[in-house]
Amino acid sequence: MCASARALPVRLGLRENLGQFTLLALVNLLVGGMVGLERTITPLVGVQIFGLGDLTVALFVMAFGVTKAVTNLVGGAVVGRYTRKGVLVAGWIVGLPVPFLLAYAPNWWWVIAANVLLGVNQGLTWSMTVNMKIDLVGPTRRGLALGINETAGYLGVAVTALATGYLATAYGLQPAPELLGAAYAVAGLVLTVTLVRDTSAHARLEAEQHHAHRRDDARDPAGRSGATAAPGLGTMFAELTWRDRNLTSISQAGLVNNLNDGLTWVLLPVLLVQAGVSIGGVGVIKALYPFMWAVGMLGTGHLADRIGRKIPVVAGMATQAVGLLIIVLGLSQAFLAGMIGSFLLGVGTALVYPALLAAISDGVHPTARAAALGGYRFWRDVGYAVGALVGGVTAALASLEAAVLVAAALTAASAVWSRLAMRSDRRRR
Repeated sequence: MCASARALPVRLGLRENLGQFTLLALVNLLVGGMVGLERTITPLVGVQIFGLGDLTVALFVMAFGVTKAVTNLVGGAVVGRYTRKGVLVAGWIVGLPVPFLLAYAPNWWWVIAANVLLGVNQGLTWSMTVNMKIDLVGPTRRGLALGINETAGYLGVAVTALATGYLATAYGLQPAPELLGAAYAVAGLVLTVTLVRDTSAHARLEAEQHHAHRRDDARDPAGRSGATAAPGLGTMFAELTWRDRNLTSISQAGLVNNLNDGLTWVLLPVLLVQAGVSIGGVGVIKALYPFMWAVGMLGTGHLADRIGRKIPVVAGMATQAVGLLIIVLGLSQAFLAGMIGSFLLGVGTALVYPALLAAISDGVHPTARAAALGGYRFWRDVGYAVGALVGGVTAALASLEAAVLVAAALTAASAVWSRLAMRSDRRRR
C-alpha cells in the first residue's frame, strides 16, 4: 500500500487530492478541539477555583500566544529541513500531556505549563495542515482550501467549547471537561501516523510550474518573482514586518484579529458570569463565535478568490468591532448581547481569516511560502498574548467593560489601516 501510494503521480488540485485533503480537514478538526478545551472553562477555573485576578488569569493565554507565535515562526523555517508529516506528528506528541495537566492542575502554574505545550502543539499541527492543503490544491483554489481548513479547525473549537460548558455544568470545572482532549490527541496522532501522506512533492511541483511561468523576472527579495532560492528567515520576517507595505498591513490585521480573540477568550466568560449568565449559557455564547467563524469560511474563502482579499479583510475587521461594542452596550441583557456580539465576531473573523492567509500566499513565491506563512502566523498569534495583556491590564486598572471597548477601538483602527495599505488586486489565475 505504501509503495503504491508513493507511485501515484503528483498532481495539483482539490479534486485530484480529495482523499488526503478530507483527511487533513478531519485532523484539523481535532487540532481545533484541543484549543477549544479552554474557551469556556479555563478562565472560570482561574477565578472560581484558584481565586485569581483578571491579569493573573490572562497569563495562560499569554503563554499560549507567545509559544504558538514562536513555534509558527520556527516551524516555517524548519519545514524545509523536515517533512511536513514529520512536523505534524511531532506536534501531536507534544500535545498529549495537555489535557491531563489542565484536568488535574493543583495550581495555576500547571495551567501555564499546559499552555506552553498547547502553543507548540497548535503552532506545529495547525501550521502543517495549512501548508499541506495549500500544497495539494495549487494556486487557483487557495482561498477555498484555506476556508475549508479553518472551517474544520474552528468547528472543533466550537463543538468543544459547547461540550465543555455542558460537562462543567454536570460534573464541575475539573477534570471531566478537560479530559475530552485526551481522545482528540490520541485520535489525531493515530490518523497522522497511519494515513496522512507528506505533500512536499506537491510543493516542489508548484514551484517548478511557477518558475516556468516567470523565468524572466527575479528581482523580488520576497521571492514573488521567478527566483527559485527561498529567502532567509530574517529577510522574510523583515518583509512581513516593515519592508513590504502590503505584507505588513496583512500582518497587523492578523495580529489585531487575534488580539480581540485573546482578550475575549480571557475576559468574556468572567464578564458574562458576573452579568448573570450561567456557565452553560457562557458555553453556548463561546461556541457560537467559532461556529459562525467556521461555517462562514466555507463561503468567505471562495469569496476571497472571486473578489480579492482586501474587501473581506476591511469588512471583517469592521464587523468584529461592532460585535465587541454590542457585547458591552447590551450587558443589561447579557445573554442576548453575548449571542449577537459573538455572531458578529464570528462572521467578521470568517471574512478575515482565509483572506489574510491567501493574501500572504499570493504575495510570495512558492519556495518562500512556508517561511512567509510562519512569519505571518507569528504576528497573528502574538495577538493572543497582546490581547490577554491589554485586557488584563485594562480590566485591573479600569473594568472588564473598558477592556472590551479598547479591543473594539483597536479593531476599528486595523480596518482603516487595511483599507489604506493592503493591495486590492484579485488573485491571478
